[in-house]
Order: sequence, then structure tokens, then C-alpha cells
Amino acid sequence: MTLGTLFWLFTATFVVWYWWRAKAIKDFVLLAARRYCKSMDVMLLDDAVFLRGIWFKRDPEGRIRVWRRFLFDFTSTGEERYTGRIIMLGQRIMHMELDAHRHP
Repeated sequence: MTLGTLFWLFTATFVVWYWWRAKAIKDFVLLAARRYCKSMDVMLLDDAVFLRGIWFKRDPEGRIRVWRRFLFDFTSTGEERYTGRIIMLGQRIMHMELDAHRHP
């Protein structure tokens, strides 16, 4: 094997690992969004969450972790669409919130 072949093999392996890991995190956040919407008596729309920010930040213990911001859409009345947010730091959800919305 040449060095070029090893490089491309490593790159392909990393891409597959990253895709698999990102999908697992997104599935975890989607499940959390479903539960949160149910507990707040609103309906999650499109059954989807969208990654809208990624960065590196320190956790409360001072370790550097990946910070992620996910957005999702919800409705309370079935007429208007509102936005919700989920903030993750590392493997933990740090914050969930819903935009101000009408309550039927």
C-alpha cells in the first residue's frame, strides 16, 4: 500500500464514522424534541430537527466539548409555525426552549 492509498482509506473511514456519529446525535435530539413538545402540549412539525450551529466550548468542568444548536418547528394551534431550539454540549442537552406562541 502506498501512502496515498492509506490517506484516502483513512479519509473515507473518517467520513463514514462522522456521518454515522452525526446521525446518532441527530436521532437523539429528535427524540428529545418529540418528548419536549409532548410535555409542553405542542406538536412537533415535519418530524425533523436541523443542525444550525456547531462550535467548540468548555463544559462546566473546563473540558473542551462540541457545542451544537438544533432548530425544530412546532405548532400549538395548527395554524402558525414557531421555532424551538435545543443546545447540546458534548453528549448532553444543556437547554431547550420554544418561541413565544399562542396557547389554545
